[in-house]
Amino acid sequence: MSKTPSPNANLIKHGRTGFEKGAEILRFHLKTIPDKPGVYRMISEKSVVLYVGKAKNLRKRVSSYTQRTRLPHRLQRMVAQIRSVEVTVTRTEAEALLLEANFIQKLTPPFNVLLRDDKSYPYILIRRDHAFPQMLKHRGNKTAKGWYFGPFASAGAVAETLELMQRAFMLRNCSDSLFVNRTRPCLQYHIKRCTAPCVGKVTRENYGKQVTDACNFLKGRNQEIQQKLAADMQKASDALDFENAAKLRDR
Repeated sequence: MSKTPSPNANLIKHGRTGFEKGAEILRFHLKTIPDKPGVYRMISEKSVVLYVGKAKNLRKRVSSYTQRTRLPHRLQRMVAQIRSVEVTVTRTEAEALLLEANFIQKLTPPFNVLLRDDKSYPYILIRRDHAFPQMLKHRGNKTAKGWYFGPFASAGAVAETLELMQRAFMLRNCSDSLFVNRTRPCLQYHIKRCTAPCVGKVTRENYGKQVTDACNFLKGRNQEIQQKLAADMQKASDALDFENAAKLRDR
């Protein structure tokens, strides 16, 4: 993690609007922010984390917040409060996706909480109302019994994370009706994305370990495992190496 020193107050010209002051601080930080994937955190004068975001290119993403006409009013208000930026560089965009969700869950930044209250933003849900929990994308009210991770800024971010998670932890994504009516493993089992609990290919105890590992991974409970898995999953995803991706669950 890196924290760029705050600019001298003299750099912020008197008479500027709140947004202009925040944008000038961002431009100061951009001098040392790398063109790499990672997570950024916008910090207020009182050291409150205002917002957490992920980026494929940190410098390009942070730079976008200086362009007032392209920002919604909510983000313009946020920029006006920014006094510092912290970034964490990751090895892959996949790792950045997961780290972003972890930071949001732990820090509950006010401008991310606005997303949390907006039912249009998606989550990852691991249900716990079934002996063999299902992992899926979720929108809307949190009425289902389970663990929610997010919110994510887009459906694409959730889809990509779910793709990587399934290859690593092999949790089912089928509906309960399909689950109960299966008589033989489906394609997900054969391409090593599910352990086929529907037909008894995995015990409830071992499947429970898969669920625990997946939850801990999304919560960032083990940073070393998280970084290694994210890197390995990205490589397997890029190469469409299903066999190698499947072995990640035996790490």
